[in-house]
Amino acid sequence: MTCTRERLRRAAQRVWHGEAGASTAEYAITVLAACGFAAVLVALLASGEVREILLGIITSALAKGS
Repeated sequence: MTCTRERLRRAAQRVWHGEAGASTAEYAITVLAACGFAAVLVALLASGEVREILLGIITSALAKGS
C-alpha cells in the first residue's frame, strides 16, 4: 500500500512540475500568431484596392448619416 501511494505521489509531481513553462509557451505562440495576423492586415490595408473599398464604405455610411 505504501508503494502505491509513493508511486501516485511521484506521478502527481511529474504532472504538476512537467508543465511549468507551458503557459508561457502558449502565450508566446498566441502573440506570434497575433503579430502574423496584424502583418497580413497591414499588407491588405496598404493595397490601393482595399483602401478604395474601405473609403467607399466609410463615405457612404457618413453620407447616409447626414
